[in-house]
Amino acid sequence: QVQLVESGGGSVQAGGSLRLSCAPSGKLDSFDYMGWFRQAPGKERENVAVIDSVGRATHTDSVAGRFTISQDKPKNTLHLQMNSLKPEDTAMYYCAASLVRPFYVGVDYWGKGTLVTISS
Repeated sequence: QVQLVESGGGSVQAGGSLRLSCAPSGKLDSFDYMGWFRQAPGKERENVAVIDSVGRATHTDSVAGRFTISQDKPKNTLHLQMNSLKPEDTAMYYCAASLVRPFYVGVDYWGKGTLVTISS
């Protein structure tokens, strides 16, 4: 059974930085798509960034230029470098992975989440 374990969340002041990591484990170790979602209280879950198996990355407009998704291929470890953080970035951040399907079609595996809190 595949598991995704997030780490790196915490509480920082506006303008600060955090680096999230996601470590896959289990029998499957390669995916066509991996990425990050976030969900704030009272809001819908939002895709933040995605990277495909050939390293092409996409970031949602609200974080473009501030966040960077990357992946260490040997173990598929996923990272999200978050700079210039804003209070509106406060949310639970979830790692996600799909074997074949793009995220707009479906997600195969979810992490349990790591909480990011940005104070003003």
